[in-house]
Amino acid sequence: MTRLIVAAGGGGDAVAAAMLDAALYGDDERAVILTYAWDRLLVDPIPGPRGADNFTGLEPVTHSVWSVPAEAQPIAPAGSTLPRLAAELPHTFALLDPHHGAEGVTRQLEELVDHLSPRSIDLLDVGGDILARGDEPTLKSPLADALTLAACGQVNAQIRLLVAGPGLDGELPLDDLRGILGPVIHTFMAKDVVPVSSVLEWHPSEATGMLAATARGVRGTCEVRDAGLPIPLTDEGPTVHEVDLDDALSRNELARAVMATATLDEVEELSREVCGFSEIDYERNKTLWLKEQRPVNLDAMAVLSQLDQFEAEARSHGVTHTTFRRLTEVIGLAGAQREALRDLLVRSRPEQYAAPLWSITAADTERTSQTP
Repeated sequence: MTRLIVAAGGGGDAVAAAMLDAALYGDDERAVILTYAWDRLLVDPIPGPRGADNFTGLEPVTHSVWSVPAEAQPIAPAGSTLPRLAAELPHTFALLDPHHGAEGVTRQLEELVDHLSPRSIDLLDVGGDILARGDEPTLKSPLADALTLAACGQVNAQIRLLVAGPGLDGELPLDDLRGILGPVIHTFMAKDVVPVSSVLEWHPSEATGMLAATARGVRGTCEVRDAGLPIPLTDEGPTVHEVDLDDALSRNELARAVMATATLDEVEELSREVCGFSEIDYERNKTLWLKEQRPVNLDAMAVLSQLDQFEAEARSHGVTHTTFRRLTEVIGLAGAQREALRDLLVRSRPEQYAAPLWSITAADTERTSQTP
């Protein structure tokens, strides 16, 4: 018997799940983390989530559930962060596969609950877009969270819904979430980040990166994503709230709509109807755009010059921090060059590294202190 944490949106939610497990339960038996293999285009050049047939080396857990050990590999050209997570963290990462719609995800959950008899089940979302109605103009990626919520609402088990870092995903403003957020069950502190600190050095999740940064005391405004969205880094950032799962289902129109789906195509079509778009369509379109980009050499002088221009403009808008994902796109590099860019910048200007974010105001402070 162990604990089960369902990472609602995959990606950074899985890292946050590991951080939450260590913070709440310490060195007790590590939780099984059920998560999508969906790392977006910075890691995986193929649009949408990966299924079990996109990997080699998976290990069977139940008839429908496979775990992703460190030895597993995504089949090229697909990419995934899950094998590396499994190599660096002591948790078992089980693959959540959305290709059979809510029926398939529900079946996976039911099998896993029967197999593990978990002492607790948490559904964790970083940011709070799992609470979206579906018509919010700032909503960008509702599909994965809505599908997971729909499945959890149909499982005959007690599941606790948790939202960490409300507003940090840039999908729903914190003020829009306050009315539905329940009590704070934990506030992350710097010590809680230690178990995942090595992962944060390379993992591309912006929301979980900001969650960790606020736990370490970083405050200000962080510019994220290709659109340069400003995210407030406040005292609310490191909090974890419990939310009534039935209330979330009543609020989330897409989750209710996809409950009877048997394919990912059905889920996508309902997302287009309810929300006006499918985030996988966005990835498809962006993939075509990325293919037209010419490779850019990582020239240190050119990169630092572009960085200076970006930082000056960002500071004029009140921005204090940014992510390496944002910098990768600003400088026009490929997603695969993100870690190399990070290494270059941290070596060149270590005083600006507010792990795992990049401090923009630190550069201005440093220059001011050097002025005669």
